[in-house]
Amino acid sequence: MNDTVIPNSAPSMEPVIDSVAAAPDTALDAALDAAHQALLAEVAALPALPGVYRYFDADGGVLYVGKARNLKKRVSSYFQKNHGGTRIGVMIGRIVRMETTVVRSEAEALILENNLIKTLSPRFNILFRDDKSYPYLKLSAVQPTKLGEEPGRGADARQFPRVAYYRGAVDKKSHYFGPYPSAWAVKDSILLLQKVFRLRTCEDTVFNNRTRPCLLFQIKRCSGPCVGEVSAEQYAQDTANAERFLRGQTQEILTELESRMLAHAERLEFEQAADVRNQIRAISRVLHQQSMEVDTDKDADILAVKVHGGRACVNLAMVRGGRHLGDRACFPSHVDSAVDMAALDNAELAQEAQEAQVGLETEDQTVKPKQVRSRQVEVMVLEAFMAQHYIGVAPPPLVLLSHQVDKALIQALSEQAGARIQAVHNPREQRRIWLDMAQKNADLQLARLLAEEGSQQARTRALAQALDLPQTELDQLRIECFDISHMGGESTQASCVVFHSHRMQGAEYKRYNIEGITGGDDYAAMRQVLTRRYSALAESLREGQTDVKLRMPDLVLIDGGKGQVSMAREVFEALGLDLGLIVGVEKGEGRKVGLEELVFADGRDKVYLGHDSAALMLIAQIRDEAHRFAITGMRAKRDKVRVSSKLEDIAGVGPKKRASLLRRFGGIRGVSSASAADLATVEGISKDLADDIYRALH
Repeated sequence: MNDTVIPNSAPSMEPVIDSVAAAPDTALDAALDAAHQALLAEVAALPALPGVYRYFDADGGVLYVGKARNLKKRVSSYFQKNHGGTRIGVMIGRIVRMETTVVRSEAEALILENNLIKTLSPRFNILFRDDKSYPYLKLSAVQPTKLGEEPGRGADARQFPRVAYYRGAVDKKSHYFGPYPSAWAVKDSILLLQKVFRLRTCEDTVFNNRTRPCLLFQIKRCSGPCVGEVSAEQYAQDTANAERFLRGQTQEILTELESRMLAHAERLEFEQAADVRNQIRAISRVLHQQSMEVDTDKDADILAVKVHGGRACVNLAMVRGGRHLGDRACFPSHVDSAVDMAALDNAELAQEAQEAQVGLETEDQTVKPKQVRSRQVEVMVLEAFMAQHYIGVAPPPLVLLSHQVDKALIQALSEQAGARIQAVHNPREQRRIWLDMAQKNADLQLARLLAEEGSQQARTRALAQALDLPQTELDQLRIECFDISHMGGESTQASCVVFHSHRMQGAEYKRYNIEGITGGDDYAAMRQVLTRRYSALAESLREGQTDVKLRMPDLVLIDGGKGQVSMAREVFEALGLDLGLIVGVEKGEGRKVGLEELVFADGRDKVYLGHDSAALMLIAQIRDEAHRFAITGMRAKRDKVRVSSKLEDIAGVGPKKRASLLRRFGGIRGVSSASAADLATVEGISKDLADDIYRALH
């Protein structure tokens, strides 16, 4: 699409914006009027072509991204009347700059719009943020031996495909099945493949160094290709059947297996016939247990949406290879703002709302205007999810929908995927059962979210009241909490966890390796982490910078009493920061939960909130999360240091041999889990030295 995108070449408004910022109070109205007139002139110069537009505020933040069949007509509609104090009016009042991109069709505009929404996260668009990619089941492909390469000592892992759980970008070197709604669904499918087709799951380094069958072979979950228990031809047949099983071609597999079983029986090969019979039984048992299995739909997505209480939920259920694999609930942000914006941004929606004033006749009832409005909001949320979700995930050939969406969206997704997508919003029989289940789950998940958010918001409000914090914008209340963790002074780490928008923000957590202090000196560790965390921020505040990425928190929690708080006070005094932000969480009598007291750095008296206080519950939640995050990082660092140092301390293991071991087994963990016989297969490692390494690591 890049060769068809034509950026708008209207004159920039930056000089006007600068004049507004620099204007004195007496000339402010005139400068703002000049900025508004320049924006209107830019709107008047827009072409009557399909495209995408973007609105920016004075700080360069993206307010809204929209698409239009006619850019001139659509964008002009925003500025043709006064919208007052509505959300639309608030947004229009913030617009100081606009960018447009002309494309060839509305379908291209739709794809570009949602690419930009996912990239820029505008304030007034419906946003589906997903911090995790969807998991896949990966089946490695057979790799040919390179020319001139010498064969290994045993079986070559590259000739025996491995089945594994995978999350990340896919490539063409392996076969990927999915995406799956959860890690559990992938692991359950892998377990089925182990039971039925006995494919290997071990790493290549483990495979290439096996000298005897593993436990999975003993319990009939692997056919033992690493030690020659199965031929390459038979394993290739099992791999091909596993691929067909994942694609839903189960009846074809059963027919072939029955023919093989009869052939073995005719040749009096009863053991082989029994093995094939057991495979048939395993597949039949799987199909019997999977009550959702059907023959018609191999791959499908089921999407149901529910909007209530200013929040929305889209429930995505997945069918792959004819098997229902479960579902995942997705919750968008900015629903209220996007609804108001879409009412103006979508001429068709406005026309439908006008026609609904007299009610619409359906098959069984008259739909009132309020019901039509609610249905339209759910359609907008569903369309936003589909457009954003299927940017990075290829859609299946069938999508079942709780509401009918714009045909242009389905066309755009089909063009993007390079295959026809069938969208059904009023299914029957088995498809109806799937959709009803997805709708029920959407209702339940949204009810759970509203209950949790109500409880969490109440806790945030209680904490703000207890500590006299501003209560006007509780969604923006930001808390950072610090904790120190070590094991007898070894591998000291500090953690910083972040709470805002009424929940923990895992993407903003950070660990700090503490160095250059006496082991076990928690005060010095706290001094170091606070200095590293807030030095740059304090410098930016002194220079008058207002970067939102360097925003000072409203509360800094310290896991500790007077000593830790005193250390934090010294750091804040040196940096010139507000001491009133520091609060220590001091353990109560007997270190019992619920008896904690709050210690303040600015000299206020201690505060005991009460064991049943909602504010104390929130503080304990944040403090415990900081402790968990610190101790898990410390343990990982300690284990890595200990194993690595043990390897270095073994006599006869120099840098070259150590590098060979790490390279062969893929790292410290692989070396420590290898047997003495496996270690002896590494070049330069004798049997005696392998025994010494094994004893040292165990």
